[in-house]
Amino acid sequence: MARLSLTTRKRNQRRRALILTWWNQLITTISLLMLSLYMLMVKYVMDKPRIRYTSSKMDRYSILYRYVYESDNMSISQIRMNRSCFIKLCDMLREFGGLTSNRNMDIDEQVAIFLHIIAHNVKNRVFICRFHRSGETISRCVSRVCNAVIRLHSRLLKKPEPILENSTDQRWKWFKNCLGALDGTYIKCIVPSEEKPKYRTRKGEIATNVLGVCSPDMQFIFVLPGWEGSAADGRVLRDALDRPHGLKVPRPGYYLVDAGYTNGEGFFAPYRGQRYHLNDWRDGHKPTTPKELFNMKHSSARNIIERCFGILKARWGILRDHSYYPINQKNRIIMACCLLHNFIRREMPIDPFETDHLGEGDEDGDGIGDVDGDGDNITNIETSNEWTTFRNNLAQSMFDSWSTNN
Repeated sequence: MARLSLTTRKRNQRRRALILTWWNQLITTISLLMLSLYMLMVKYVMDKPRIRYTSSKMDRYSILYRYVYESDNMSISQIRMNRSCFIKLCDMLREFGGLTSNRNMDIDEQVAIFLHIIAHNVKNRVFICRFHRSGETISRCVSRVCNAVIRLHSRLLKKPEPILENSTDQRWKWFKNCLGALDGTYIKCIVPSEEKPKYRTRKGEIATNVLGVCSPDMQFIFVLPGWEGSAADGRVLRDALDRPHGLKVPRPGYYLVDAGYTNGEGFFAPYRGQRYHLNDWRDGHKPTTPKELFNMKHSSARNIIERCFGILKARWGILRDHSYYPINQKNRIIMACCLLHNFIRREMPIDPFETDHLGEGDEDGDGIGDVDGDGDNITNIETSNEWTTFRNNLAQSMFDSWSTNN
């Protein structure tokens, strides 16, 4: 192979030297650029005002302590019950409701989150910042605690007790063997667009019609949520009687109902076309006939269900307005709220919401109740001449006694 000439060799050497020089300059420029970018990023991170998110266990314990364990006043304000009542509820949910703690959450924190959400109708995205939990964790917590509370229905629902013959209660003494009162109430909900016409009430709101039955001491005996807002109260009551584990009315007991229901065996209604509501008697009006006096006494006793609904909605904010849960979950939350209402009234000597909210102010899933189906129970509702005569005789007895004393 012939050797390259001296001129060619020098030309190749100059070319390699030029390429090497250019490559060194490129590497140096890239290095300086990367170093500059790194320094700018460090300066940005150091100078940026940062929000510190506390997420350690100690931080969550301090939040739980402030919401629940700091004082009874704070506990009632945040979760609607005092500290001793909260501790007992956690024990019941653990022992009888099947609620368990997990690697990330103790039982008391789960219960506190659920109670705070239903008490104040708080969105998940708000609770993420309050308890430093993810939205998925909070949603699962709400479902677990709600299901655990519903499993306690056999322990928390009130067993019906008839008014005794020797009762001296001025409100109830005329209604011997009465078990309590029942009525329906509307609770707002969110449903798919195609189902809104069925859930639209006569006032134009989208709501579910909830049947509630309560005892004279304002504890729920039976609850049936889930019916559409357009459904009539009588239809909801008939459905409650037809269910295998529905409403049980043992003979000779009965419940007080308003004029929207049929007066028949097991369901004692007032006279239609007569003064009835308590507001009609607060302006100095006095009954002039047996029917008016009966309606006044009937309204005074049956108003217990209106007060019960009023206290229930005052206690749990999630029942006063649209919530952020689908209708099936909302129905389960309604049942859980009624059960917790009973629990609070049993465990707390003074109900802080009873004195402030005396009535609902509105006269207009599966149910939960006493599942013991044995005994002679009333299974349907229909007009009865026997009960019409019973009402007429009771009205006359009331009027005779009232006339003698006045």
